[in-house]
Amino acid sequence: MLDWRERDPGGVDRDGLETAAALARDRGGASQLVVVRDGTVVLDRAHGCDPGALFWLFSVSKPYVALLVHRLIERGELGLDDPIARHWPEFGANGKTSITVRHVLQHRSGLPVARSTARDALAMTDWDASVRALERARPRFPAGGGPAYQYLSFGFLLGELVRRVTGEPVREVLAAEILRPLGLRDTHLGLPDAEWHRHVPLRGRGPGPQVTAAFVNRRAVRRAVIPAAGVSATARDLAVLYTLLAAGGSLGGVKLLAPPTVAFATTPTSDGAVDALLRLPIRWSHGFQLGGPGPDPRTPRPMGRTSSPATFGHNGSYVCIAWADPQRRLVTVYLTDRLEPRPAAVAAQNAVAEAVLAACPPVQLRAA
Repeated sequence: MLDWRERDPGGVDRDGLETAAALARDRGGASQLVVVRDGTVVLDRAHGCDPGALFWLFSVSKPYVALLVHRLIERGELGLDDPIARHWPEFGANGKTSITVRHVLQHRSGLPVARSTARDALAMTDWDASVRALERARPRFPAGGGPAYQYLSFGFLLGELVRRVTGEPVREVLAAEILRPLGLRDTHLGLPDAEWHRHVPLRGRGPGPQVTAAFVNRRAVRRAVIPAAGVSATARDLAVLYTLLAAGGSLGGVKLLAPPTVAFATTPTSDGAVDALLRLPIRWSHGFQLGGPGPDPRTPRPMGRTSSPATFGHNGSYVCIAWADPQRRLVTVYLTDRLEPRPAAVAAQNAVAEAVLAACPPVQLRAA
């Protein structure tokens, strides 16, 4: 759907894009950086790996399952304000009957974890165990209250909901509804054994990141169906998906969502409130994180300090990120193998984003 030869659609600073590419390259390790402007590929670089290498996306995975839910809502098979328990009765136990689809999409279900962050992570390769844990869980916060990031529960809640509504496992639904129609052959929810040779191992910097990298690099983790974190993909495939979303939900004759659905999915639901789990001010929509300068415009932001408030996408543990800025008709995907402490990782993501944003000014300014 996209021509992977780098081209210049006009209004793009080539030197600025080369600066972004150099920032990615000079960090070392493996990375892929793709920038699309007005549907034209203006930068497509892979450093330390092949363009077809498969990166573990962490939370960049979350919008995939959210988009499946938005498709079901658009078709009338699911209601935004349906209680989850209407479709999944066992989930309603222990005070969870009031949690709705809307609450989960907004990270306001009150269930940031089923048991604890560590216990949920240790069980995330076991679908049935993770689902049963959510059924037994009690909410930590009132449903519909302030945002509390559902770092793994987001995927199991929506993934099991998709299974209950469609009668098919979420991996098969994702392939049928999104991946095959868009030709995304290098995107996998759970890495098949036949593709293992293409995976990019994580590199951890520091004790905590090294432990996480060793855990995630296990084949059992990479092959598991973990909708909130376990998609393996290339930057090119992600760029196709975000180019479609930036265009209103259709690309190359394939319609994924209607424009009003895309607009709703990317409408702010939390404009910088401090998230109860992350302890950070996050701008949420219905399944995406949002860009913009944030409460303090001097603070580095994963999508860039100067990104427009309409920018939408998702960061994945400051390792990988994908986002679209509609005001610039711009899509950027930056995937790495580098797991490191948050301050350094955010600064690196911000630097690449700022270089891209400077090279691709808002369209109205370019036209002037």
